[in-house]
Amino acid sequence: MTTTVMPALRSPVVRHGAEMLVAMLVGMALLGPLWTPDRVELAALWMATVMSVPMALWMRYRGHGRIFEMCAAMVVPYVVLLVPYWAGLVSADVVEMGGHVLMLPAMAFVLVKYPHAHTEPTTNPVLRFLGDRWPSVLSLAVTIDFWAAPVVPPVWTLLLCQVAYLFWARKAPAVQLVVFGAFVLLGAAVLVVSPDLGVLLIALGWAAHAGWDLVHHVRDAVVPRWWAEGCGVFDLVIAATILMAWF
Repeated sequence: MTTTVMPALRSPVVRHGAEMLVAMLVGMALLGPLWTPDRVELAALWMATVMSVPMALWMRYRGHGRIFEMCAAMVVPYVVLLVPYWAGLVSADVVEMGGHVLMLPAMAFVLVKYPHAHTEPTTNPVLRFLGDRWPSVLSLAVTIDFWAAPVVPPVWTLLLCQVAYLFWARKAPAVQLVVFGAFVLLGAAVLVVSPDLGVLLIALGWAAHAGWDLVHHVRDAVVPRWWAEGCGVFDLVIAATILMAWF
């Protein structure tokens, strides 16, 4: 199993495909809610666009070739399914769901047909900045729904954040254990104070953990910098949206 699966996971084709899938999901999360067309044709075109744009930007940032062909793999499945839809043979749901399903083998076809298609990575400063900040972009995409519908997560979720730091720092856990203990005390306080004050304490806890992420990001210590950046942005969004719900 190890000799056959692990090399496949390290394959550039598989890695590039995974990167593009993540970019597509980010586009769906960040751009998809901006417009909800009523017509099936427009909805299909919009879905293909919101997935293609971030994928194309990421491919340009990374220096992957065949961007046009890969974007076509996003659009063609919807076009193919619209023909039987116009003929009354399939429903709108089949077009929307089927487009998602068919684009995966279409992407795989492009990757296999052009496995070594590369160009020079972009030098555009805006694309470089956005590409270098991918952990922040990913965290914003994951938490975008929280701005529209703020939620107050249970206080124990803060402990899970610190458990991750304990995992990374298992060779030198003393400081991380102290911070973990501080969050345990915060959780205990939330349980005994009034509900309103408890919500405020939870928000402050998430904000404090964002500051803890910043310390690790600046020092480039304990956790990888991408983790500290992504976790910090995630924590800030949670803290801000909790305060929105609190006020």
